[in-house]
Amino acid sequence: MKLTVPRDLSSASISEILESSTDDTIFLTDSRVNVEPGPQMFERLSEASAASGGFVYSDSEGHPRIDYQLGSIRDNFDFGPVIAINRQAARQVWQGGAMRWAGLYDLRLRLSEKFSITRIPEPLYTASVADTRSSGEKQFDYVDPKNRDYQIEMEKVATTHLQRIGAWLPPEFRSVPRVDGEFPREASVIIPVRNRERTVLDAVNSVLGQSADFTFNVIVVDNHSTDRTTEMLRGIGDSRLVHLIPGRKDLGIGGCWNEGLKSSTCGRYAVQLDSDDLYSSPHSLASIVEELKRGPYAMVVGSYTMVNFKLETIPPGLIDHREWTRDNGRNNALRINGLGAPRAFDTAIVREIGFPNVSYGEDYAVGLRISRDYEIGRIYDSVYLCRRWEGNSDSALPLETANRYDSYKDGLRTDEILARQRR
Repeated sequence: MKLTVPRDLSSASISEILESSTDDTIFLTDSRVNVEPGPQMFERLSEASAASGGFVYSDSEGHPRIDYQLGSIRDNFDFGPVIAINRQAARQVWQGGAMRWAGLYDLRLRLSEKFSITRIPEPLYTASVADTRSSGEKQFDYVDPKNRDYQIEMEKVATTHLQRIGAWLPPEFRSVPRVDGEFPREASVIIPVRNRERTVLDAVNSVLGQSADFTFNVIVVDNHSTDRTTEMLRGIGDSRLVHLIPGRKDLGIGGCWNEGLKSSTCGRYAVQLDSDDLYSSPHSLASIVEELKRGPYAMVVGSYTMVNFKLETIPPGLIDHREWTRDNGRNNALRINGLGAPRAFDTAIVREIGFPNVSYGEDYAVGLRISRDYEIGRIYDSVYLCRRWEGNSDSALPLETANRYDSYKDGLRTDEILARQRR
C-alpha cells in the first residue's frame, strides 16, 4: 500500500490515476504536506473504503475533523491531506472532463450521490500544517479576484451536482408581497453589539451621518455589554438612536437581530451594520434602500472594502461577490460560506422567517431561506468598510470553534437542500 500524489487536481490527472491503478483502494495525498502514516492507517482506510464503497478520510494527530453530510458540498471541506477512494466505485461514477482544478471535487460529489463519504474519527497519521494563516485571513480566499476562474469552474461542478440530486432551482422567483399597515419610518439600521467600546461610536455615527430623503433610525441592540459600550451609547444625544438592552441574557447575534426587527421602532426596511464597521459614504443607506425598492427585493447584498483599523485598504480590497448571478446565485450559495455584506431586508419578510439565535452563520441561514423563494438584489459598488483588527470575533478561531461553525453551516445547507428537493 502506498500514497499517490496527483500531479494536480484536474480531470485529466484523476482519469490517469483511476486508469493506471490496480489496487482496490487508492490513497491520495497532498504534495505540499509531509505525512507520516500511523501504524494502521492504510488498513483502517482500506476497510472503511471497502465497507462504504466510496470516499474515506480521517482525523490526524492534533487535528480532529467534522463528519460529512448532504450539505457538505463546499469545495473547501477539510478532508485533510490523506483520502482513500474505492477504485471500483470511482470508475463507476467518473465521467472525465476537461476541468483544470475541479477534477477531485467532481469525483467526490459524484461518489456522494451513490456511496458514502466516511470519516474515521481517529488520528491515523501526523501531518505538517499546509496553511498556517489564521481563520480571519483564509475566509476571504474565495472572493479574491485572482481566484475567479477557479471559482467559476467550482460553481459549474456544484451546479450540475445539485441538478443531479434534484436540488437545483431555476431563476424563477416569487413576487415580494405588498405590506399591509404602515411602518414608523422607511428604514432602520440594526447594529447588534457587545463590548465594542473601541468601535461602536464610529459605527453609529456613520449611520447618523447618512444623507437620505426618507426617515430612518439606528437600532443598537446592546447585548449586556460589560465594558463602556453601554455608557457611550447613552451619551449620544440624537433621537434617531434607539438603544435596546434585551430582557434575556442568552441571545446570540441572531437573537439580537430578532429583537431589533420586532421593535415597534423598526422601519419598512432593515439594514445591517456590524459594530466594527462603517458605511463608506454618506449615501450608502440611500443606495441600499433604493435597490430594495427597485426590485422590489426581499433582500439586497452590497459590496464592501477590506480596511485595517486606520481605515487603510488591505488585500483583497473590494469584495463584490461577483460569484452571485441572477441565473445561478441561489444555487451557488450552497457551495460557498457566505452571501456578502452589508445585507438589507424587507422587514415584513425577514420578521416572518426570523434569525436563528446563534452568533455565526445567522445571516447565511436567513439568506439561504430567502433565496429559496425570492430574488436577492445586488450592489457591486462598495457601500461598506469592513474593518479587520485583532478584536474581530472571527480573526483567529480555535480549531474546535472553526469545526463547530463549519458543521453548523453544513447543516444549514443540508436542511436547505432537503427543502429544495421537496419543492
